Amino acid sequence: MQRRTFLTLGLVGGAGLALAGCGFRLRGLDTPSAPLSELALVGPDSDLARLAERRLTAAGTRVHDGAGLILNLGQPEFRQRRLSVLDSGPRDEEMHLAAPFSVQRADGAYLLDQQRLEVSRGYSVDDGDLLGREQRRDEAREALLEEAVRQLIEQLRSL
Repeated sequence: MQRRTFLTLGLVGGAGLALAGCGFRLRGLDTPSAPLSELALVGPDSDLARLAERRLTAAGTRVHDGAGLILNLGQPEFRQRRLSVLDSGPRDEEMHLAAPFSVQRADGAYLLDQQRLEVSRGYSVDDGDLLGREQRRDEAREALLEEAVRQLIEQLRSL
């Protein structure tokens, strides 16, 4: 019995050391670093714009109108589509988010010309559970916004 416990602990410890040695890290656990020192955010007032501003500020980027770089963030579009073909029981749906964006300097020169953030997420809903269905859609929408902002910040880090 002690040999089995020792082997199990040895394998778990060895796997942990191997993962740490190869540079493995869990996404989102590292400390956020500022992609830019300052940035102006221009575009329609949307959940995506508000979340992007909060995440950029939390990462140390100063978001204000007089910044040297301007992030033009377009209106996000949410689409839903049904993936399963059955009319009874739980069904699979997919939600898709697309939002145009560009980055330009204060003099008007584009650093990133018209790009699109596109993310999608699948989820299961049951027609009999109306509250649960809306909750799953809201959770999928929030997850899409988070992922889109994460991708946007990664794009900004490359500048």
